[in-house]
Amino acid sequence: MNSSGTDARPFGGWRELMNIAWPMIVNSASFAVLNFSDRLFLSNYGDAEFRASLPAGILFFTLVCGFMALSGYVSTFVAQMYGAGDHAGCSRATAQGIIFSVLSVPLIMLLVPFGLFCLRISGHGPAILAMEEDYFRILMWCGGGMTMSSALSGFFSGRGKTFVVMSTNIVANGVNVVLNYVLIFGAGPFPELGIAGAGWATVIGSWLCPLIFSVIYFSGRVNREFQTWKNLRFDGWLFKRMLRFGFPSGVHWFLDVAAFTVFVLLVGRLGAIAHIASNIALSINLVAFMPMIGMGIAASILVGQYLGRNEPENAEKVGWLAMKIGMGYVAVTGLTFVLFPEFYINIFNGQSAATVSYEELLYTVRILMVMLAVWGMSDAIALILSGALKGAGDTHFVMYFQSAVAWGVLVPGQLIIVVWLRLSIYTSWACTLLYVFILGVGFFLRFHSGRWKSIDLLDRRKPLDEPENTEDLVTRM
Repeated sequence: MNSSGTDARPFGGWRELMNIAWPMIVNSASFAVLNFSDRLFLSNYGDAEFRASLPAGILFFTLVCGFMALSGYVSTFVAQMYGAGDHAGCSRATAQGIIFSVLSVPLIMLLVPFGLFCLRISGHGPAILAMEEDYFRILMWCGGGMTMSSALSGFFSGRGKTFVVMSTNIVANGVNVVLNYVLIFGAGPFPELGIAGAGWATVIGSWLCPLIFSVIYFSGRVNREFQTWKNLRFDGWLFKRMLRFGFPSGVHWFLDVAAFTVFVLLVGRLGAIAHIASNIALSINLVAFMPMIGMGIAASILVGQYLGRNEPENAEKVGWLAMKIGMGYVAVTGLTFVLFPEFYINIFNGQSAATVSYEELLYTVRILMVMLAVWGMSDAIALILSGALKGAGDTHFVMYFQSAVAWGVLVPGQLIIVVWLRLSIYTSWACTLLYVFILGVGFFLRFHSGRWKSIDLLDRRKPLDEPENTEDLVTRM
């Protein structure tokens, strides 16, 4: 027995990691396919629709991701409680995420005017701007569903039941992809809605996902084991604890994605070639980026579970192992970016070739894809080790560090390069490459320091000179 009162287990190694990781990687890949197909369909529908989709889409995600990250931090609480053998605590923690998700819906919709303001000051042409605004308004109806989905999926992923998360999202995303096609182009009884069709397809998919999770979560077997109906109530101590550690995670995601949104919006000022080339390159980058999110989630889950069993040495081992596997994947993927750029570029040829020079577009995207291959390694380190740190509860460092780099390097750099000096697309991307490199180094050094091992997420450790107050502990948990 270890000091947490649970049976000690040997380090599971890469088999345990991949058992957790592969469904999350497939899950993240399904989102990559969803976004990829969305932009692919729009690129074949019209150049203006394709150009409008990325700025509006990433701005929507910027305003919603903080709510998703906070509700999704349920997974870390569930992981540590499950590791400590507290099954009732898993459902109580999930209930707090569900309650927060419901409260977030009106807050998300209140952000619509602010988002429209951001689009209007981006400097895009009137035709593009009109499509961006329509697409953004529709997407904001997804926010509540995505936040609820993050909370409910955290109950399953935190316990290592990642196959449930993968299966649910594949179904929801599959429906989304089909609806994308029929609503963008019009098929059978469905009208041709263009970019608005892509938005409404996403709304339907985003609410289908938490519906499926809810059916499973409140089902007979799960309810009997975890008392999900009984524990669907507000718990002041747990809710405050979730806000204390989850709020920095939400702020971190918001500020990081917001900084990247500034980059995406400003690139649109550099002309059609720069705008289309960046959209293509960033869409292609989903092939490398999204699976690393899955690996980061797996690292977070296992770090949390090991710490819940009071095994910090194994938590550290799994963090480094996840990083090495992730770097190996992006190295192979990056090599295909460099060796076969035409394959990726021709996928998005569509309508763009009719409005810009294909040769110039090909030349620009080739250079950007070389940059993607380089920044992929640092991106993998940053995504996976920041996930491991959040699994340990080190959310304050993640928030402060990433926010400082994003708003101290990336945003000022982009404003100087694009707005003031009006330099090239390559200089703008080089600034983003520097930003990702600094993140990778910073999270590597933080994880290596081991300071995260001393964080007591669940407040279960007691000072040596204090007697254990069992009644108080039971009341709080």
